[in-house]
Amino acid sequence: MPVRPMLSLLLGLTLVATAARASDLDDCNAEVPPPAPAARPSAEGYWLDARTLQWPGLKLQAGERLRLYHARAAGLKPRVGEVVAGADGVVELQPSATPLPTRFRFIGDGPRVAVPASADVAALLREQLLLVHEAADGRVIAATSVQLPGALDDLYAAADKVDDLGVHPTRARTRFAVWAPTAQRVLLCRHAGAESPAIAVDAMRQDAATGVWRAELPGNLSGQSYRYLVDVVTPTHGRVRNVVTDPYSVALTADSRRSVVADLASSALKPKGWDAAPRPNRVKAATDQVIYELHVRDFSVSDATVRPDWRGKYLAFTEGGSNGMKHLQALSKAGLTDVHLLPVFDLASVPERGCKVPTVPDAPADSEAQQAAVMAVAANDCFNWGYDPWHFNVPEGSYATDPHEPTTGRSLGGSTPSGGGDAHLASPGGVFRRVVEFRQMVMALHSAGLRVGMDMVYNHMAAAGQAQKSVLDRIVPGYYHRLNAQGEIERSTCCDNTATEHRMMAKLMIDSAALWVREYKIDSMRFDLMGHQPREAMEQLQQRVNAEAGRPVQLLGEGWNFGEVANGARFVQASQLSLNGSGIGAFSDRARDAIRGGGAGEGGDDSVRRQGWLNGLVYAPNALGNGKPEELLAAADMIRVGLAGSLRGYELTTWRGEKKRLDAIPYGDQPAGFVSEPGEVVNYVENHDNQTLFDVNTLKLPLATSRDDRARVQMLGAAFVAFSQGVAYFHAGQDILRSKSLDRNSYDSGDWFNRLDWSYRTNHFGTGLPPRQDNHGQDGRDWALARERLADPSIAPGPAEIAWARDVFRDLLKIRASTTLLRLPNAAEIQKRVSFPGSGASQNPVLIATRIDGRGLAGARFKAVMTLINVAPTAQVLELPAEESQPWVLHPVQRHGADLRSRGARYAAGRFEVPARSAVVFVME
Repeated sequence: MPVRPMLSLLLGLTLVATAARASDLDDCNAEVPPPAPAARPSAEGYWLDARTLQWPGLKLQAGERLRLYHARAAGLKPRVGEVVAGADGVVELQPSATPLPTRFRFIGDGPRVAVPASADVAALLREQLLLVHEAADGRVIAATSVQLPGALDDLYAAADKVDDLGVHPTRARTRFAVWAPTAQRVLLCRHAGAESPAIAVDAMRQDAATGVWRAELPGNLSGQSYRYLVDVVTPTHGRVRNVVTDPYSVALTADSRRSVVADLASSALKPKGWDAAPRPNRVKAATDQVIYELHVRDFSVSDATVRPDWRGKYLAFTEGGSNGMKHLQALSKAGLTDVHLLPVFDLASVPERGCKVPTVPDAPADSEAQQAAVMAVAANDCFNWGYDPWHFNVPEGSYATDPHEPTTGRSLGGSTPSGGGDAHLASPGGVFRRVVEFRQMVMALHSAGLRVGMDMVYNHMAAAGQAQKSVLDRIVPGYYHRLNAQGEIERSTCCDNTATEHRMMAKLMIDSAALWVREYKIDSMRFDLMGHQPREAMEQLQQRVNAEAGRPVQLLGEGWNFGEVANGARFVQASQLSLNGSGIGAFSDRARDAIRGGGAGEGGDDSVRRQGWLNGLVYAPNALGNGKPEELLAAADMIRVGLAGSLRGYELTTWRGEKKRLDAIPYGDQPAGFVSEPGEVVNYVENHDNQTLFDVNTLKLPLATSRDDRARVQMLGAAFVAFSQGVAYFHAGQDILRSKSLDRNSYDSGDWFNRLDWSYRTNHFGTGLPPRQDNHGQDGRDWALARERLADPSIAPGPAEIAWARDVFRDLLKIRASTTLLRLPNAAEIQKRVSFPGSGASQNPVLIATRIDGRGLAGARFKAVMTLINVAPTAQVLELPAEESQPWVLHPVQRHGADLRSRGARYAAGRFEVPARSAVVFVME
């Protein structure tokens, strides 16, 4: 049966869409429906390139064959033992000798076949396709759908050079472009305003070379809302008509119902002074970064010094006299360089209109009542971390004031719309408020001397398939998401994984990152689960954002190695072990785990028993502690690994007396040293994930530990980060003993368990049992351990301990900022200057000293620096005869610092005396 004729070509370049009909206008006004029950056909076949397919695992017997059936209306019926019914045509396939492309090295062996040159592959990709295993007489033995990304990337390779995806209004015309190579028809729905019915439906036409559909209309349509009608074959629902927003949206109506035409370069979308506003220039090398990870809503939702309408919003950062902004200003003055915001792109989990605020009862410190009240409305409350992307290029609307307010036509911030372009643009009211207020936030932080970083989440989407909040998969089904061998979407990241190894998903990620740098002046970026992305894509992204900014934009991320991509199964990952040499930073779990004890995800008695170097391993055992001396020695060496920047080639004399490169010291089944340069490691002991450091220490420190010592232990963890080579990363509130009442996963735990108190009266420990979902534990053991601690009135710090920690933390930042010796820019300088006196077989593992030679280094300020961290509850002494003649003195900051105990540190004739649970710095001036 021959391949049926396809749509005619217009001048060999574009496919002409059918003219819009009256019924199309009705479809433009439809709501996105919940998906109907879905078929779950397997998709075991792979289209490797434009002409080659493979069916892994299949064995062809003599006389059997593979054929490719297609049907425009998706009516194929491949019943075993019968001939295929419902086909518009069939393609005869021949065995292929084409080598397996490297990108498909993960698939199994199986017959590889070629599509004949006479077949119109582009047309086939717009239809339902089945690869059928047949007997010689044409009866079906087996059938499978085919995974299309290989063909799409090959056939439409030119698409990644397209630079006009999305909407582009100018004075004379407005252009729309969307990549939809498998669509049979795409129409543009337009609405006069955010809520009004459709005023027009316009035909779009497809460029045959790129698969991009375009429409160009006269006039500047800024302020109109729009969506696409896409007729396309899906693997689960057959042929459908989807009404869907633009993946390249730059503005949205409330709750992301429609995309909005906007020119982000318009003066009406810029706060007064935006273009000329200076940005901080305090980071000369990646290692200069001192980062504070902060959630927009956490920052101000409970700050009574912020006007009520701005609490939890972008504009809270513009309230310069608020307690929160005073806190950030003080940190900036002390040496903080960057505020990294948890996801601030459009997210799916928080209603932008009518989100709920729970009424939390006044209940005992260990009560279940608080979490019950919070979780009762969690699905519709105003809080979520935001790791559920919906539209990558638009600021989240729930952080804007009145995201649903009708547009008013007034100008913004003293800026008068100018020219024909701006005259058509709706005001900052309504749909554009989020754009303007985000920019106002950035300006305010820059004005405080702080660079702005963003948490970029490109590794998964909030939804896929035909789900209501799915965008990518409803335009190009089966392309943007990573699939397993059966064609199901991989979910190792928690949600519907994206496939940034595919050309156009990588392009979307890179284009999006470039937009945030260009249009919102983002200075640095943190990538969620970056190890699920190819190193090559991340390096391309680095080049692009640097070019957009005209300066380096520092990138860092979670380089964890797990899931379907682990160990380079599909590509060279942007993971810890394969990023070295890229200049991109990855979080280090080496010293983090050694410091905290245990690891992420532990529960039950292990969360108490597995103490770390910081909280009592061997030297101050808790009631369940059973650590062995060699575990403490190994932990101390892992701390030194972190202090040396986790450099692969740095040599350390270990507790066994062996001199080893850090990449020869084991960390489980991986090397402890994993980076080539210090800018590639991010040092931290606390972030938004897992329990806060205060809460971890609450579990692991002996119960009798005093409030004062709990604060001291917290600051010793901060000192490790401040004194380590590499990028310094802190969680907001770490400096004020932040607690989440022992919640280990507060992503959906509401404001109650995520609060910050910039008045320094409480750290919110003992505000109820954490939510049952992630904290109850097997047989309720985690809650039982939590109850024991939450009910103990001696644990929660008072204002005095919080203020002490706040001030000591600022001293630590000042010390790091005072000298380039604590942030050396490259591996060669670390190899040359950093040593660990007192290490080796005879070491005292509770006292770690780092010596850094400053001779000849610009910005060193001191001839040498000696940092010492004593985690023991008793004073410790380090004898260094080689230093007998050296004039060591306490660092100038600590001579008059907030920690009176550290002021008592002494040095004389090679003997360093370090008070109990103290971090001290000596210098040679």
